[in-house]
Amino acid sequence: MKSRLITIHQLIMVILLLIVVLTVTVLLYRGYGYYSTPIEGRYFHPDNDSLKSSGIIGHGLGIIGSLMILGAVFGYMARKRVRWMSNFGILKYWLEGHIFFCTLGPVLILFHTTFKFGGIVAISVWCMVAVVLSGIIGRFIYIQIPHTIEGRELSLQELQEQERELDHQLRSTLAMNESIFDLLHSYSDEKPTGISKFIGWSQSEKTALRNLKEGLQKQQVTPVKTREVLRIYKQQISMKKRIERLATMQNLFKYWHVAHLPFALVMLVIMIIHSTVVIVFGYKWIF
Repeated sequence: MKSRLITIHQLIMVILLLIVVLTVTVLLYRGYGYYSTPIEGRYFHPDNDSLKSSGIIGHGLGIIGSLMILGAVFGYMARKRVRWMSNFGILKYWLEGHIFFCTLGPVLILFHTTFKFGGIVAISVWCMVAVVLSGIIGRFIYIQIPHTIEGRELSLQELQEQERELDHQLRSTLAMNESIFDLLHSYSDEKPTGISKFIGWSQSEKTALRNLKEGLQKQQVTPVKTREVLRIYKQQISMKKRIERLATMQNLFKYWHVAHLPFALVMLVIMIIHSTVVIVFGYKWIF
């Protein structure tokens, strides 16, 4: 059941990504001729009435994109901070929805601007770009910090307990003799450095995996049990890395908030001012 849920979740993530890619593709296909026309010639372009910022399509993209961003930002904030909303879905999925709508929303707003913007709106657009880019970085940092499925951050003690549990599983799965177990840990105890500390496998880890596999084959362990031991070992190495970089990632995430939040606030304030001015001056969509 667990693996099936993971598969469904991954499928949903792929679908959301495809929605963003498909949206960009369709909008570019529909309006590339107009968007690539110099601004002084757009008035005479046949798509000007529909694709300009105040046109039926252009204006709609701005409204829908703004609503996506506002809903994603305030919805996620409310889910995190409002007590009575704590039972409304899993926080991890709220975050993923926040990321999706705060990616698709800016895409729509960018097409709403027809790639031509200036004045105070330009500040909002560039802040929006900074928010999206910093959001990608923040997402990478966030997934380096272990959380429960409910979104609660795991403590160092909980991670160490999980590591001990994996070590126990590794010993008890096959009741391996101590020579193979000592050989395994002579490599795995070496701390990874460089990029392998965050992604991929270091050379010592690859060597340990290869030696473990060869040792199991010499003991004539069945292929099924060999795969199980290798799976547990990989989880153990991953857990060691998480423990090693936990404090670093927690500090980075705090600093990231300091950079991410001001851009988001400036973007939202200018967006609200812009929308208010548009309404006051009578620029209406389909209403």
